[in-house]
Amino acid sequence: MAQAAQALIGDSEFDRDTAVTLREEGVYDAELSAGWTIIHAVNGGYLLAMLGRALGEALPHSDPFSVSAHYLTASVPGPAVIRTQVVRTGRTLSTGQASLFQYAEDGTEVERIRVLGTYGDLDSLSDDIRTSVKPPAMAQIEQCFGPGDGPAPIPGSSAITERLDIKLDPSTVGWAIGTPSGKGEMRGWFGLADGRDADPYSLLLTVDALPPTSFELGLKGWTPTIELTTHIRCRPAPGPLRVSITTRNLAGGFLEEDADVWDSADRLVAQSRQLARAPRS
Repeated sequence: MAQAAQALIGDSEFDRDTAVTLREEGVYDAELSAGWTIIHAVNGGYLLAMLGRALGEALPHSDPFSVSAHYLTASVPGPAVIRTQVVRTGRTLSTGQASLFQYAEDGTEVERIRVLGTYGDLDSLSDDIRTSVKPPAMAQIEQCFGPGDGPAPIPGSSAITERLDIKLDPSTVGWAIGTPSGKGEMRGWFGLADGRDADPYSLLLTVDALPPTSFELGLKGWTPTIELTTHIRCRPAPGPLRVSITTRNLAGGFLEEDADVWDSADRLVAQSRQLARAPRS
C-alpha cells in the first residue's frame, strides 16, 4: 500500500479546520469542526488555535508570543463568529483581543471564549538561551502507548484522537487499565496524524491535547478548562514533540496543569498553565 504524503503547514486538516474568513474589518466567520471533539465538547486547544489564527490575521505581527484565554461557555460544532480588536501596536510587539461567539436557539449570540494575545516575530528573537529545565525523561516512542492500545474507548466522542498522533509514556497510563499512579503527571510524544509539522499555531493545540492529569489522580470524566495561558518561545523544528504536563494542587474542585513542550532539537518551544475544573466523579 502506498504511504500517504505528509501534509504540509498551510495545507492540512488542522489548517482547514482552524481557518477563518474575513467578513469585515475585525470580524471573521468560522466553522467549528466536529472532528476536534472529545467526550462531548470541542477541544480547548483547537479553539485556542482558531482564535490565535484570527488574531494573527488582525494584528501586524503574525506569531503568537503569549495568549491567554478564558472559556466562558462550552463550544459546540457548527458556525461561529470571531470579533477582534487591536489593543496596541509597536515596532516589535502588538497586542489584541478576540472573542468567539455562537448562536443560541433564539438567534442571539453567546460568547464562548475571550482571548488576549501579544504577537511578534519569532524569527527576530535573540539566540541567547539560558534554560535550566531539561527535556522530560520518557520512553522511546516505540515503547509508548496510543489510543488504540487501550482496553476501551472513553464514553462519548473521541473524534480528536483520529487527528492526533499521541504516544503516552508507560508511567502515565495506569488510568487506562484501572491503576492510576496517584501522581498528577502526563507525558507523551505528540504530532498531527497527517504528519504536518508543528508551527506556532499548532502549539496552541498541543498544550491542551494530552489526556488530563486528573486521570492519573484517579478521576474520570470531562475536565473543562476555565483559563489557559500559553507562551510560544520559538518556532519548532520538524519532527515529533515531547509534552510534559504536571498538576501539583487539586483543591476546591479545581486543578492547575503546567505544560512544557519540547521539539526534536531539544528546545523548549512552548509553555502553558491552565486552570480546570476537576471531574465530579
